[in-house]
Amino acid sequence: MKKLFILLFYFLFISYFVSAQNFTISGYVTDAKSGETLISSSIYDANTRKGTVSNNYGFYSLTLPKGEVDIQYTYVGFGTQRRIFKLTKDTLINIKLTESIELREVTVIGTQRELGVKGSQMSAIEIPISMIKSVPTLFGEADIIKALQLLPGVQAGTEGSAGFYVRGGGPDENLFLLDGVPVYNVNHMGGFFSVFNPDAIKNVTLYKGAFPARFGGRLSSVLDIRMNDGNNKAIHGNFSVGVISSKFNLEGPLFSENTTFNISARRTYLDVLMQPLIKLVAAQQNRDSENQDVNMTAGYYFYDMNAKISHKFSDKDRLYLSAYIGDDVVYANLRQSYKDLQNSTEETRFKLNWDWGNIITALRWNHIINNKLFMNTTATYTRYRFNMDVGTTMKQEIKTPPSKINLSTTLGYRSGIEDYGAKVDFDYAPNPNHDIKFGGSYTNHTFRPGVSVAQYKLQNDSAIQKMDTTIGDQSIFSHETSLYIEDNINIGSFIKANIGLHYSTFYVQQEFYHSLQPRLGVRVLLTDQLSLKAGYAAMNQYIHLLSNNTISLPTDLWVPVTKRIEPMRSHQYSAGVFYNLLNMVDLSLEGYYKSMHNLIEYKDGATFLGTSTGWEDKVSMGDGWAYGVEFLAQKSIGKTTGWIGYTWSKSERLFNREGQELNNGEVFPAKYDRRHDFSLVVSHKFSDRIDISGTWVYSTGNAGTLGLQNYNAFPIPGNEYSYISSLPYINKRNNYRFPDYHRLDVGVNFHKQKKHGRRTWNISVYNAYNQMNPFLIYTSTKTDHNISTNTFTSRKVLNKLTLFPVIPSISYAYKF
Repeated sequence: MKKLFILLFYFLFISYFVSAQNFTISGYVTDAKSGETLISSSIYDANTRKGTVSNNYGFYSLTLPKGEVDIQYTYVGFGTQRRIFKLTKDTLINIKLTESIELREVTVIGTQRELGVKGSQMSAIEIPISMIKSVPTLFGEADIIKALQLLPGVQAGTEGSAGFYVRGGGPDENLFLLDGVPVYNVNHMGGFFSVFNPDAIKNVTLYKGAFPARFGGRLSSVLDIRMNDGNNKAIHGNFSVGVISSKFNLEGPLFSENTTFNISARRTYLDVLMQPLIKLVAAQQNRDSENQDVNMTAGYYFYDMNAKISHKFSDKDRLYLSAYIGDDVVYANLRQSYKDLQNSTEETRFKLNWDWGNIITALRWNHIINNKLFMNTTATYTRYRFNMDVGTTMKQEIKTPPSKINLSTTLGYRSGIEDYGAKVDFDYAPNPNHDIKFGGSYTNHTFRPGVSVAQYKLQNDSAIQKMDTTIGDQSIFSHETSLYIEDNINIGSFIKANIGLHYSTFYVQQEFYHSLQPRLGVRVLLTDQLSLKAGYAAMNQYIHLLSNNTISLPTDLWVPVTKRIEPMRSHQYSAGVFYNLLNMVDLSLEGYYKSMHNLIEYKDGATFLGTSTGWEDKVSMGDGWAYGVEFLAQKSIGKTTGWIGYTWSKSERLFNREGQELNNGEVFPAKYDRRHDFSLVVSHKFSDRIDISGTWVYSTGNAGTLGLQNYNAFPIPGNEYSYISSLPYINKRNNYRFPDYHRLDVGVNFHKQKKHGRRTWNISVYNAYNQMNPFLIYTSTKTDHNISTNTFTSRKVLNKLTLFPVIPSISYAYKF
C-alpha cells in the first residue's frame, strides 16, 4: 500500500511539473472587416507542429510548452497571420484575419482543419457560402439544399425539388440544425425551394457518416447551419429582385461594437402577378352572363425572415438571440351571385385558407470558464404546423312564397410538432493532444399527428341544423434527453482519433427507450498530404415522417415512437483515402456500408386522410441497407473554384415481419435508389466585373411503382364475361426505373462599383440544352386501328410529364 501511495504521489508530482511547464494561448478569431467570428479557423504552431481549430463561436485554446512559438492563424480565403514570441505565461490573443485577394496569400502549410487530410473527421464537407451563391439554380434562386444535392452521397428527389436523401436514407433521417435548433420542414413550394436564405448564413457543414458524439437523433446526416452574427463595424446590407422573389439583408452595430444585429427577409410575389389574370377571367364570366356577378382572388406565396442580435458583455461572456419565421400560404376566395332570377336570388361563396411553416428561436450564452474550458448554454423553441380550412356558404332568397335558406360547411385539417429544449455544451482543451467536448440536452416534444374538423350549419325560416365534429389522433407528449462525450486524441505524430459516446433516452406513453451509441473516427497520416481514415457510428432515431409522396408536401406527418412503433436504428461503417494536391485541391475516395432497422412506410393504399384508424395501423415496419463509393475533388480557393463528384450506390428495403409484409415480404429497391450520380460544378472569376458559373449533372433513374398490366374487376351481375372496369396490377414495389437524368445550368454575374455600393446583374439559364427530363411517369391506354382488317387493338403505353424545360431568369442585386 505504501508503494502505491508513493507511485500516486510521484505521478501527481510529474503531472503538476509537466503542466507547470505549459502555458495556454486562447482567444477569438474574427473577420477584420466585419467582426464576424470565423468557425473552424486553423491555429498551428510550426515549432511543435501542434495545433487546433476555433469552435462554432470562433473561440480557440492551444496549450504549448514554455519557450519560442511560431503561431500561424489561417482560414480559407483569408490571409495568414503569424505571431512569433516567447511563451512564458497564459496569453490572450484575439486575431482579426483579412480577406485575401491573391492565391499565394492563402496557401497554407500545417492546417489543422478537422475535415481536411490531417483531421480525424471523415464523411463531412464544408462549402463556402460564396460558392453556394454562385451555383446556378431554378429561377436564379440561390439555395443551400440544392447546392448540397450536387455533392457525392447526396441525392435530390424529383427534378427541381429540394429533397434530401443521404447515403440511401429517407427524407426524415436528416437532422437540419439552424443555430443548433432542429428544423422540421425545410421546404417551400412543395420542395422546389428550401427555407434557408443564403444571405443570413455564415457557415454550412454536412456530416454524412462517422458522426461526432455531440450529434444524435437521426440516422443518415446532420446539416449544421450557422447564421451571421452581424457586422460590428458599420451598417451594411443588400437587396435583390428576381423573377419570382425579392429579398433584403441588413446588418450592423447597435449603439456600439459590442452589440450587433443581422436581419434578412424574403418573399415571393407569384400571387401578386396572378391577380390581373384572375380578374380578367372573372370579368369575362360576368360579360358572358348578365345575371351573374363573379368576384374572385387566389394566390400562393411564401416568405421567411431571419433575425439575430448578439451582445458582448466582456471577453468571457457573450449573448446571442436568433429567430426564424417562415410560411407558405395558399388562399382562394370566390363569390358568385345570381340576380333577377324568376323567383329567387342566390349567392355562393367559397374560401380556402391553407398555410404551413416554422418558427424557430434560440437564446445562447457563451462563457469562458477559464482559458481551457468554454461553455455554451442554449434554450430553444421550434414549431412546425400545418393548417387547412375549406369552407362554402350558400344563401338563397325565394320571393314567392317568401323564405330564406343559409347553408355553410367547413372542413379543416391540423397537424404539427412543437419542441421546447435546453442544452449545455463544453469545449475542454487540456493540452494539444486532447480536444474534449461534452454536454447534454433535454427536449419536450408535443406531436399533433393529424386532426380533421367538420362543421355544418343549415338555417331556414323554421329550423336550424348544426354539426360540429373533430376526428383524429390525439396529441402525444414525450421527453427526450441526451448526454455525450468525445475526445479528439493525437496518438503520436501520425495517428489521430475521435472517440465518443452518445447516450439518449425517450419517454412516451409510459414507455421508456434508451440507447448507448459509440462513435469512432481514426486517421493515419502517411505524409503531410496523404492520409487514411475509417469511421463507425451507431445512431438512434425516435421520430418518423409519414409520407407517401414523391415530392415534399406539407401533409407529411411527424410522429414519435410509441408502444407499438420502435425507434429506428442504424450502424454505419466507412473508410477512405484523402489527399491534398498542392495545397489547392482536396481529393477524397470513400466507401460506406449502412444497415437500418425499424424503418416505417405506409401500407399499400394508406394515406394521412383516413380517419377510421390511427396512424400506427397504417404503417409497416422493416429493415434496409445501403452501400456505395464516393469520390470528390474540391477546389475552394483561387479564381477558379468548384468540385467534381461521383457516387456509385445501392439502397434496398425488406419488410417481411409477420402481418407487416410489403412487396410480398421480398427485397425491393428504395424509392431513390440510384446506381450512378455525377456532378460537375465550376465557378470562374474573370475580373472584378464578370464571373461565370455552371453545373452539369447526370444520374441513372430513380425507382418507381407502376401498374404495367391491368386485370378485370367488378363483374357485371349475370354476365360472367363483362366487367365494369379494369384496375392496374402491381406485382412489385418500385418495379420501374425512370430514364437517365442529365441537365446543364449556367449563370453569369455582371458587377459594377457604384458610389454607395456594388450593383450586380445575374443572368442564368436552368436546363440550358432543354433536356426533357420526366417529372412524372404514368400509364395510359392507346388504341390502334388496323384499316385493312378494320379491327381495333388496345395496348398500354408509358407517358412522361416534364415540368422544367429551358428556363432563363434574371435578377438585380445591390450591396451597400
